[in-house]
Amino acid sequence: MKDNKPAVAAIVHGANDAADSLLAEFARHLRGLGWQVHGVIKEDTAPRKSCAREMVLVDVDDDTRYIISQDLGPASISCRVDPRGVAAASIALRRGLAEGADLVVANRFGELEAKGGGFAAEMLELMANGVPLLTVVVEKYLADWRRFTGNSAAELPPQRDAVHEWFASLQDKAAR
Repeated sequence: MKDNKPAVAAIVHGANDAADSLLAEFARHLRGLGWQVHGVIKEDTAPRKSCAREMVLVDVDDDTRYIISQDLGPASISCRVDPRGVAAASIALRRGLAEGADLVVANRFGELEAKGGGFAAEMLELMANGVPLLTVVVEKYLADWRRFTGNSAAELPPQRDAVHEWFASLQDKAAR
């Protein structure tokens, strides 16, 4: 018998892991199998001459792109995340709740969410309603994630098998 894993999980990674691409591949794989997956994934963009890479989220349901970065200039050391772009992208998570998704993916739990902003409200709503949620958490924010979830979320290594096993365990649990 498999462990009863929570319906909330984070792919925990260090600075050089490919967790973002793993989340994106997993979401697309499940959609290809017919699962109802909603949420946003990170899109890799080309470097720009004037500033760092543009940060873009893509809605896995309809491919809408949301620019979530601000060009603060090459000398800026401030956070480039544009909360307005994140707020616009949050519709993808809310749609997942409204439509009873099999899984909602959120590109990450980071600084904004740790401070109660970003996708924090949508994530809490999904958790409160038992909708499976998968996100990415860099080790720097792991303690914040644990507080946010009340230590109730599964923590997965950035490995394809671990993510698939976690999702399969949810289906096993639902079948009982």
